[in-house]
Amino acid sequence: MGGALLRGLARAEGYHLTAIDLDPEALAAIEDAVDETTDDVSAARDADIVVLAVKPDVAPAVLDDLELRADQHIVTLAAGLPREFVAERTEAPVVRIMPNLAAETGDMAAAATNEGLTDEVRAMLDAVGEFVEVDESLMHVSTAVNGSGPAFTFYLIDAMKQGGIDSGLDPEQAETLAAQTFKGAAETVLRDDRSVDELIDAVCSPNGTTIEGMDVLWDSDADAAVEDAVAAAERRSRELAAEFDDA
Repeated sequence: MGGALLRGLARAEGYHLTAIDLDPEALAAIEDAVDETTDDVSAARDADIVVLAVKPDVAPAVLDDLELRADQHIVTLAAGLPREFVAERTEAPVVRIMPNLAAETGDMAAAATNEGLTDEVRAMLDAVGEFVEVDESLMHVSTAVNGSGPAFTFYLIDAMKQGGIDSGLDPEQAETLAAQTFKGAAETVLRDDRSVDELIDAVCSPNGTTIEGMDVLWDSDADAAVEDAVAAAERRSRELAAEFDDA
């Protein structure tokens, strides 16, 4: 996720990007997109915005090594990591976000906590996609919807792709059609004033092909399965957060 954010900011331009990691392979994987790479955590002292893009269980050790000032900003995107846990360990203002992999292409969907959010961080998020401001109590479900959501969407794209292959399209054709259809449908939802139900009705001509397919979906448990996937991801985020209660 951190690499996707860096690549997205590199595309946006206007940022001097430094990647800090103790793993040489991790630095090598991102060096083409950033201005500097280093394994020296003290380099964070030179940044206006420090992004904490680590696994939750690693965060305490990294925070112990960070010495940030009150005029810096720290943005954490570790799943389940409470904002307060970070704020107690640094002088810098803290905002908790949950972006997703589409930050790399400038199409990110992200949630950010109201508390700690500054205009500088808003501008950074704007540079790589869209974001919503939420109370921290909603970060678990946001993690599930937009953080885990790309994997759920990839799964659905692959199912549509396979349907095309089964009826004669070659894999490349089917993938292009399925993926572009999801992209176009998403843009329509974002830009059109009609509700999702109204958009479905707009595509479903009476006695047409779409209504035949929708009847299959309406009679299935497909929507419940997706809702269950979101609930499972949200539950895991809460479990991760609980591990910090006594830390």
